[in-house]
Amino acid sequence: MSGALLVVGDVVTDVVARHRAPLAPATDTAAEIRTLPGGAGANVACWAARAGCADVRLLGRVGTDDRAAWHEERLRLAGVRPSLVRDAGAPTATVVVLVDAAAERTFLTDSGAAFRLAPGDWSPTLLDGVSHLHLSGYLFFAGVSRETARLALATARERGVPVSVDPASAGFVGELGVAPFLASVAGADVFLPNAGEAALLTGLVGPEEAAAALSRRFPLVAVTTGAAGALVAEAGRVVARVAAPAVRAVDSTGAGDAFTGAFLAARLSGAGPVAAAEAGCRAGAVAVTVLGGRPPAS
Repeated sequence: MSGALLVVGDVVTDVVARHRAPLAPATDTAAEIRTLPGGAGANVACWAARAGCADVRLLGRVGTDDRAAWHEERLRLAGVRPSLVRDAGAPTATVVVLVDAAAERTFLTDSGAAFRLAPGDWSPTLLDGVSHLHLSGYLFFAGVSRETARLALATARERGVPVSVDPASAGFVGELGVAPFLASVAGADVFLPNAGEAALLTGLVGPEEAAAALSRRFPLVAVTTGAAGALVAEAGRVVARVAAPAVRAVDSTGAGDAFTGAFLAARLSGAGPVAAAEAGCRAGAVAVTVLGGRPPAS
């Protein structure tokens, strides 16, 4: 398989605060703070480009603030062709990322313009030359962007273009509801949750059981399991358990996006599901060693 990867998703300004001591309520906690480009959709696109996908495109919505041009520049430098719709009615999405001493992250999210990606922003011509469409799960958590994501998914299916979805946020899935979320993403060919999202979506605590159950809904499922690696499931059973390289984690932000980007790039280059998951685990291991959700500067 060859051709372009189109990612439709969120572009976010990440304010990352890494604190080694527990947060101290009502007073100061020392932290390393950086403002970085992020967003699950944008991150996936950047990691796919880093993994060797020569033509990566991104559709997203940003504000008219001064960060919009910065985001476009950072995406282009990463090898991504951005189509960023300017929204005069909402700022570029911003996420405050709290990273503790164990590298675990907690998000405070202002979705801003990201959830306002509208059907009018979509065009079937965006799929010209595209071999795979990836939809960030964040799009499914608001009415307007969910309608846009569903339109993109339907257009891709009409054209025979495979579609992947990552659920993106167990918290937002819980707010929307499991049944509505699964109904919204019905028709996707590849599903890429983490273990927590898989458990929520199936009601099954064990990641292997959850992966197998999800693969009865989606033809190919890869469930990331943190430092343990990933599970690949097809046709109702787990077909592979892939280990992740051992690394010293600094920030787990974007590890799943790294997995997804490298996984999709490998699939587009002709790799099978297991080899693609191995590539994804390698990328995820790199991601946790740097601050933020994007690939390290080369």
